[in-house]
Amino acid sequence: MRFHYILPFFFLFVTSLQAQGPPPASVVVSKVTKETVAQTQSVIGVLYYDRISEVSTEVTGLVQKVLVQKGSFVEEGDILVQLDTEMLDNEISLKKTHIAQNDLLLQNTGKHFKRLETLYKESGVSEKDYDDALYTYQNAKLEKQARQEELANLLIRKKRSVIRAPFNGIVLTKNVDTGAWVQQGKQLVSIGSSDDLFVRAPMGESMLRYLKKGQQVSVTLNAFEKKVQGVAEDIDPVADVRTKNIFVKIRIPAQEVIAANMSATVHLPASAEQELSIIPRAAVIKFQGSDFIYTIKDDKAAILPVHIVAFMGEKVGVDSAHIVAGMLVVIEGNERLRPDQPVRVTGEK
Repeated sequence: MRFHYILPFFFLFVTSLQAQGPPPASVVVSKVTKETVAQTQSVIGVLYYDRISEVSTEVTGLVQKVLVQKGSFVEEGDILVQLDTEMLDNEISLKKTHIAQNDLLLQNTGKHFKRLETLYKESGVSEKDYDDALYTYQNAKLEKQARQEELANLLIRKKRSVIRAPFNGIVLTKNVDTGAWVQQGKQLVSIGSSDDLFVRAPMGESMLRYLKKGQQVSVTLNAFEKKVQGVAEDIDPVADVRTKNIFVKIRIPAQEVIAANMSATVHLPASAEQELSIIPRAAVIKFQGSDFIYTIKDDKAAILPVHIVAFMGEKVGVDSAHIVAGMLVVIEGNERLRPDQPVRVTGEK
């Protein structure tokens, strides 16, 4: 009987909760601004390393260690390949012993020459004895110099037995393994400079008038949906014969994980400058293939369509008439919102 009395109150409680609706969603907002910018057109470009070093060995030898793999990130001076130097070390040790012997011989012949030189000045020895002593002493000096030069060459060979990275970059190819015998000039690895990473993107010749060297453009690395700022550095001087497209060379910041020939979306200027409403890129959400933003009206989320005509790094320019300067747009928490859902603003950026 007690259950039958409690049940009506339970249904009343649930009905009351349903009438209240979900609790307000916490959101962060930003204000729309106005700027004079150009419309952009999105094109697909290809990533490539403008500076590639084919690293070879300057000496012949047995590969002792290979310290990198294809795709490894290396910094300038990092060891790539180490050749075995056991026999070379023995040669260096022997050459140092020969130089030490030369020092003793040079010391002895020098003393002998100085004695004979004094006697020769006093006519105590013949000219032939003096000349022989001088020759022996000078010959000992030349022998020491020759062996020092030989030692220097051996030390250079040893230094070049350690092959190092010429600059910061990514190992693109590896053509050697531990235990291999390599000849002088053998290509071991190739490295793409991470500081010289570019996107080659096509653009219609009619757009060329709107792009200047040094101009910043927005680039999206499609594989990671990562947005970066690029700089238009150069224009290919030869247009495509069939399409008449021009290719622009855009430098982008170094990336830890990237592969040559990956695709990137480049947003290039396609019009003269015009006044547009500027909103943070984080405010834009996709719904059924179209772009929308959430604003706030009467403490509730209101969804509005937007027409993006310019990409500007972390911001976009829209020409939608209903998006006006000073309007608040949701930039955090919008991924969970629903139209007419109550909201509570927790911050503004």
